[in-house]
Amino acid sequence: MTINLDTGTPAAPAMSGARHAVVGWLAWASLFAIAIMLRHVLAASTDVSWLLTAGERVLGGGRLYVDVLETNPPMSVLAYMPAVVLSRMSGFTAEVVVDALVFIGIFASLACCALLLRRNPGFAGVRGWPLVLLAFAALAILPTQAFGQREHIALIALLPFLAALIDRITGGMPPRWLAIAAGIGAAVTLSFKPHFALAVYVPLAVTAVVMGRSWRVLLLSEHLTVAVCGFLYVVVTAIVWPQFFTDILPLLRDVYVPVKPPVMALLEKPAVSLWAIALLAIVALHRKQRLSPPLILLMATSASFAAAFVLQGKGWPYQSYPAIALALFALGFALAQETGASRIWRRCGGLLLLALFVRSMLWFDVAFDARPLQERVAQLGQKRPAILAITAEPGIGHPLTRAVGGTWVSRQQGLWINTYLTVMRRTGLLDDVRAAAFEAYAERERQRLIEDIRRMPPTILIVDDLTGSGSDWLKAHPDVAGLLTDFQLVDTVNQVGIFTRRTSGG
Repeated sequence: MTINLDTGTPAAPAMSGARHAVVGWLAWASLFAIAIMLRHVLAASTDVSWLLTAGERVLGGGRLYVDVLETNPPMSVLAYMPAVVLSRMSGFTAEVVVDALVFIGIFASLACCALLLRRNPGFAGVRGWPLVLLAFAALAILPTQAFGQREHIALIALLPFLAALIDRITGGMPPRWLAIAAGIGAAVTLSFKPHFALAVYVPLAVTAVVMGRSWRVLLLSEHLTVAVCGFLYVVVTAIVWPQFFTDILPLLRDVYVPVKPPVMALLEKPAVSLWAIALLAIVALHRKQRLSPPLILLMATSASFAAAFVLQGKGWPYQSYPAIALALFALGFALAQETGASRIWRRCGGLLLLALFVRSMLWFDVAFDARPLQERVAQLGQKRPAILAITAEPGIGHPLTRAVGGTWVSRQQGLWINTYLTVMRRTGLLDDVRAAAFEAYAERERQRLIEDIRRMPPTILIVDDLTGSGSDWLKAHPDVAGLLTDFQLVDTVNQVGIFTRRTSGG
């Protein structure tokens, strides 16, 4: 035993720090194993599956926004194209490659954050391992169905930018190359959706206020990188994909954006209460002292993503992921700080964090699950079937088509335009004049579907009478139904009909 000569008491074991590190690495390995297990247990993401299909078509020569219709900016498709390329090179499925790339992105993002903050004086009294483990869990385990979604990737890419700003407001000076890398990550975040501008520029505004209301933050390396990359992205989009501005944006303005639940219905979503409880808990923990600048920046960024969730107006779980993930991490950061809170307050805070984490996982796992339908289609035994679904629900055809090794016939994810217009008529959003004008959108969607059926005749037809009325839609549009007269019903799974072509002897 080693004795402290000054006090005569036993000294702390020399290996305590090493043992602490070993425990930390073992805990991280356990979390990583859980994260990988979840990738095999949970159903594949509908949107990720569709965007992989869109990326394959673009790489095969299809024109984005012409031969492949997507309502989001180009980055939503471009981000998944590396997985398609690596899948073809390696032989692994594109879904597996996406998961691997996302995990690599998580490690790279956290490594950049560690490099930016490891010598920061503002983190001298903060316990490191618990925060690292919480950050990894929030990125790798918390998302469940949102794993690999655009919001998930956007948050992973944004974290180094936030770390760079935290480094500056706590007295540090990030290396220029790291600041530029952080700026590139923030530009990636911004490129997914215009709503994410809030999550980039609100933290910059907070940084400006903390640094004495100095607008010199706009000249920081990370911000200049965001500005330059963002400008180039808009220019390239206008040159390479002009249809996004001429065709897609008017469609989104007229049809997609107006269809949304009332604001109060959005505020009643579990996402809002989970986010609000986490932030209120932070305020309660700091009731005896002021919030630290890093905590203010994290909370402000979380609030920015929460505002983006409301502005998008759909209320889908994955859209709330960045707001909730940052709120939970901020709560963990508050617990790791010396706030003057009593032990019982801290324990209650830890239990609340765990409860919110688990409840959030369940919220993000809310998604349309068509695996029973997928199993029945697979039993038909068709090799590389050409699949067409008469539905506005994207989860009917994706990831079903990829899971059975099929080819998606339509150029878009689902027949959503006609459904949205029907909702607008029912809710009084369309008057007679606008209804006549907007009918052109539905007509164009139908004509494109006819072209797609003629280009690639389907071998399996799925008609959705569960989430909509696909049968009635076909009856109302004989120009489409006439191309599908040689199909016969083979089974129905929960009001979703499965049809195949009649054989010559049938």
